[in-house]
Amino acid sequence: MKKIKGTIGILTGGGDVPGLNPAIRAVTFRALREGYQVLGIRRGWAGLVDMIREKDADNSEHVQVLTEDIVDRAGRTGGTFLHTSRTRPSHLPHSIVPFHLREKFSREINDVTEEVLKNLEFLGINYLIPIGGDDTLSYGYRLHKEGVPVVAIPKTMDNDVPGTDYCIGFSTCVTRTIELTHKLRTTAGSHERFLVIEVFGRYAGFSAMLPTIAGAADRCVIPEHPFDIEQLAALLVTDRQRHPSKYAVVLVSEGATLRHQQEMSFESEEQDQYGHRKLGGIGDKVANLLKDLSPKYNDGRRVNIVNQRLGYLVRCGDPDAIDSIVPMAFGNLALDMVLSKISGRLVSLRQGTYDSVPIDVVVGPKKLIDVDKYYNKERLRPKYESFNRRPLFIMTSEV
Repeated sequence: MKKIKGTIGILTGGGDVPGLNPAIRAVTFRALREGYQVLGIRRGWAGLVDMIREKDADNSEHVQVLTEDIVDRAGRTGGTFLHTSRTRPSHLPHSIVPFHLREKFSREINDVTEEVLKNLEFLGINYLIPIGGDDTLSYGYRLHKEGVPVVAIPKTMDNDVPGTDYCIGFSTCVTRTIELTHKLRTTAGSHERFLVIEVFGRYAGFSAMLPTIAGAADRCVIPEHPFDIEQLAALLVTDRQRHPSKYAVVLVSEGATLRHQQEMSFESEEQDQYGHRKLGGIGDKVANLLKDLSPKYNDGRRVNIVNQRLGYLVRCGDPDAIDSIVPMAFGNLALDMVLSKISGRLVSLRQGTYDSVPIDVVVGPKKLIDVDKYYNKERLRPKYESFNRRPLFIMTSEV
């Protein structure tokens, strides 16, 4: 029997995106062929919190041994077959502390990291590969500081993980946003309306800016620049008047704020374990305000609205070409570091080149759009200039 060189754990945390399963596939194929065992941790960090450290315990709901057959079938699909959660072991509410740990961790908010460390040791995991956004990876950084060999892979629809130009899921998000926006044009044009579409982007406006550059919208408003609704209304009226079918389109980042408001729009007061409230509603606010303001700029006649939040429609389904290729490269890059006994790194894509950076970048300054460089604040749209020697997605981290 061939001796196993070591055990690699892999997990996915936060929101699902297309490209996660191809990344898991890439890691597993390469690791198995290099002589490693791969354990899939289920439901993100929750799997390492909920499992029971007993030899005969059934932990199949928390951990599974990955094989080529398992990951090959899943690798062509969207989402994550390992499932996901927004569990944060360092800030775990007592209500979701596993029953077998409740006597030990009885505070309202608990740090159960000591249990996570013991569970990693119990599983015999030599390297841990978390795939997630800066929230999920910030706990990966915590484990790195605790001495766990960690190699992280960035994913998020928002493309806002620092240290990398590209995060898994972003290309499919942009592709779907363009496709769905163009489909909605037929309704907006038929009724001669404004088309207001709310897209992802809590802190960064990449998922609104790139589709707009590609021609999906006339205007976009982004989190980095609080906008004046009167300015937007005037611009959209002009866009509508110039269009042969008498309609105009604006993409609204979910984290965008009105200049007089200066606060994001939320669905509720409830916070997740990373301190985030669920965003939603800015598209509705913009739509209602545009309807009320439109007569002021349209000779006294109101312009009605087609208002749509894309939400999970851009998360679901299969990955596009880039979100099939990049996860393959990221997974193999992670294995390169495992084989070289390198840890504490985030795999990255910068200026068109695969690379890695120290994992502590995920707890540093947020990755945002350089508004002065890329956003025309007077026209509420991207600047169409300075493309020479820019990387594929143009508005990326500066290196």
